[in-house]
Amino acid sequence: MEIEYGAEVIDKSGRVLGTVDHLVRNTWTGEISKFMIRRKAPDKDLFISVEDVLQATKSRIRLNISLDEPGSIYRVKPHEPLSEEESEE
Repeated sequence: MEIEYGAEVIDKSGRVLGTVDHLVRNTWTGEISKFMIRRKAPDKDLFISVEDVLQATKSRIRLNISLDEPGSIYRVKPHEPLSEEESEE
């Protein structure tokens, strides 16, 4: 599966969610397990599992879920940046 930095991410309903900003790889296998979608403010960035990818090319990723679907909020994790207090620990 080709997931590249900067690729546009589109949900099942055709809505552009943002672009790939980070990749999370399995330490042992090197395979991508999740990736982060950078979104425009005020929307929060999202972590998506590769199981939710329907189709991927170097420039575009189409998901098999929509953020509007009931239950998708449990599969898609918003990325919360660390607060100043947490980052100092």
